[in-house]
Amino acid sequence: MSRPVRPPRPLNKELPATLAVSWLGSDQHGSQVLATARQLIAVEHAAKNALPPALASVCRVARIDRQQITLAVPSPAYAAKLRQLAPRILLLLNGSGWNLNEISVKVQASLLQSRTETPLRQVEPLDDKALHAFDELQNKLPPGPLAEAIKRLLGHHRER
Repeated sequence: MSRPVRPPRPLNKELPATLAVSWLGSDQHGSQVLATARQLIAVEHAAKNALPPALASVCRVARIDRQQITLAVPSPAYAAKLRQLAPRILLLLNGSGWNLNEISVKVQASLLQSRTETPLRQVEPLDDKALHAFDELQNKLPPGPLAEAIKRLLGHHRER
């Protein structure tokens, strides 16, 4: 087997993300994008502090336009709760230095889909005793799908 080729390391020992951010800051259009991203991150952090934990974990700041903030949540139930809390959230955000006078809420079902994580699969290799038992079983079976499956299992575990 050949080893995968790693991309060359940057001469600068900084992380690629740090280099990308510094590159964005050097370009006029990029610096506007970077400033907007930083503003959205800052207001999202402030908004999450104003929300109950369950709502804060799924709520995202989608947009800031003048004095209106748009918050996105994954379901109508979250949206209803967020609309109930809107006056309180506005007070807390304005108290944190944000000059906002309106909250609009959008439902974006894709927010829940991006949060799923696949658990790591834990595989324990078969020991010699188990391999021997499968060998005996395979020898006693007539040819067929079960015998083929045991043959593949043995081949897979003997490669390790």
